[in-house]
Amino acid sequence: MSASVIIVGGGLAGLFTALKLAPRPVTILAAAPLGAGASSAWAQGGIAAAMAEGDTAEQHTADTIAAGGGLVDETIVLGMAQEAGDRVRDLLSYGVPFDRDLEGRLIQSREAAHSTHRIVRVRGDRAGAAIMAALIEAVRATPSITVHEHIHGESLIMKEDRVCGVVARDQEHRRLEYHASDVVLATGGIGHLYAVTTNPVESSGIGLAMAAKAGAVIADAEFVQFHPTAIAIGRDPAPLATEALRGEGAILINKAGTRFMTALHKDAELAPRDLVARGVFSEIIAGRGAFLDCREAIGARFAEMFPTVYATCQSAGIDPATTPIPVAPAEHYHMGGVLTDAEGRTSLAGLWAVGEVASTGVHGANRLASNSLLEAVVFGARVAKALPATLEPVAPPMTHVDDTHAQIDEDQLGILRETMTDHVGVIRNKIGLETALWTLADLAAHAETAPLKSMAEAALFIAVAAHQRQESRGGHYREDFSKSDPKRATRSHLTFAEMQSYTQSIIGAHR
Repeated sequence: MSASVIIVGGGLAGLFTALKLAPRPVTILAAAPLGAGASSAWAQGGIAAAMAEGDTAEQHTADTIAAGGGLVDETIVLGMAQEAGDRVRDLLSYGVPFDRDLEGRLIQSREAAHSTHRIVRVRGDRAGAAIMAALIEAVRATPSITVHEHIHGESLIMKEDRVCGVVARDQEHRRLEYHASDVVLATGGIGHLYAVTTNPVESSGIGLAMAAKAGAVIADAEFVQFHPTAIAIGRDPAPLATEALRGEGAILINKAGTRFMTALHKDAELAPRDLVARGVFSEIIAGRGAFLDCREAIGARFAEMFPTVYATCQSAGIDPATTPIPVAPAEHYHMGGVLTDAEGRTSLAGLWAVGEVASTGVHGANRLASNSLLEAVVFGARVAKALPATLEPVAPPMTHVDDTHAQIDEDQLGILRETMTDHVGVIRNKIGLETALWTLADLAAHAETAPLKSMAEAALFIAVAAHQRQESRGGHYREDFSKSDPKRATRSHLTFAEMQSYTQSIIGAHR
């Protein structure tokens, strides 16, 4: 099938871009039914926007830079912060029911590392689900948008060094070719590369691998954010205890009831996420356990203020109003991705990237809370604006080729995910990273399915970049290089060929 623009991904970034492109014709390829496979729908915090009296885009930018470990592009962030109000108003126009006070003003909460209250939410912890529900309804009602669900992107079609389409698979594993004038990647992050993650199975890094294999530059791949308070009840994906709980005053304690974050940072539970994640992780590996204590700060108001978290806890036999919640760090967000400019263009002609799959320079080494949904809508609008004002559908029909392939080997997938969690996780070191390179390279070389091969290749980008960065910065922590090196305060860039060459050099040195 052909369309003027193909968007790969049915999360917030993809849907918002499609709506902003209307009435220009666009086709969305979604790996799951709209909303079902989107990490956007699971976002509990909200959208950061300097809309309250006394707050400014400059303050929002300063907070983002402070959290970003010296790698944030200040110009890009300021532009995003300045556009935040307009994008929130867009979402309101699509029917998103952001919380308001009795006078109709948007209620704004505070989250970690923000200097003031600037998070717009929906019923406390339902922003992601509410935003997605409103956008899905708007997309379904827009004639210029065609949606194909259960379609998994596999590779990009190239012609004369330009991206001109997507090779994908349907539910029966048939090979499909979609041709277009431009392709927008909105495939989400890399969460499912880790054994413990808050993200859905569709967040598997395949979009990153697709772009890289076509020749796109990957930036900041080593910077992975681990949410410090996933609810540790043995579920995959791990349910999330939103950061807004700590914003309301919830504290972190160990089994002895000792509050441990006060000794690690002046902001305690509201310190940057990487610091809190390491604090929680350290308590767990020391055998002391980690718990989020909401009894005093929230107590009997819990069910009303945070219904999603409350329901999850109740389903596991925990009453969070009276009992501390067991928590553990889980992969939550990838700051790295496909390198783009300020309008979402990648280094390949005809290819754009938006949302978590992209690396715009906004997040640096550590994403500031609730900047991810904002980035998705700001850059979705920018991509739509930068694409040609007049787009006509291109001709040939969808090409069906019967070419079935087997399901991913679950044992191999398990090895990949455990390797990433054990060796490329919250705390890293040289030996662990080199173990990961060996394992992931072997998986990539012997994978029997294209999806598993792509996942292993995406994982290799993270492991290689982490091995190369011999310092600790933001979401990347090396216990063998525990300090930041001012000489390394630069973003990382890798091509597919560079990733492969570096991997083989490490493997060869140990043979």
